[in-house]
Formats: sequence, C-alpha cells, structure tokens
Amino acid sequence: MARLAHTPLRLGAKTLLTVLVIGLSACTQFPELDAAQTPGIGQAPYPKLISLDGLLVGPEPRATVDVISNVQGRVAGLQARAARLRRVTAGPAGIEARLARLRQKAAALRAAQ
Repeated sequence: MARLAHTPLRLGAKTLLTVLVIGLSACTQFPELDAAQTPGIGQAPYPKLISLDGLLVGPEPRATVDVISNVQGRVAGLQARAARLRRVTAGPAGIEARLARLRQKAAALRAAQ
C-alpha cells in the first residue's frame, strides 16, 4: 500500500512554490514615500551646492582635548567592564577544577604521543 499522505514535495514542486510565493509578494503595495515628508519640505528652497574642492583644501581635522578625554573615559569604562566579565564564572560550581583536570589529562596525552 503506497503512503502518499507523507511523501515530501519533489524539488520541482518546491521550486514552483517558492517562485509563486516570491511572485505574489512582488505585488505588495508599498506606502507612498511622499507621504513621509516633513510638512513644508515641498516649498523649501533647494539647498545650495558647494564645490568639493573647497572642502578638501582645508587643514585636516584634529581631535580636541574634550574629544580625547571623552574617548579615553569610554576606553577606561570598557576595559573595566571587560575585566569584570573575565571574572564572571559561567557554568555549574566546580567547573574550573574540572577544566583544570581535563587540561592536565590532555597535556599528559600529548606528552605520551
């Protein structure tokens, strides 16, 4: 007796189904982008364009003392957080001792080879 109820779809049927789903999703209505405009933006003047050469000629930007101290403070905070995370033990109690024993056994096995 053939078991037709539980036979998986063949590759052709799966491909056809995938193409059908993708094709139907292409018919989806998308919201109008103009409806998302800020009120009054349609009447605003067009922005003034400037030459890129004028922007590239100036001196290279330098970090100010405030920026440097802000970044250094963030670095110190992240290093402190990393140190706290290194001290956290994850797993059941006594896992460190078990890991130490396993590492010793692995070292002994490597030495025996």
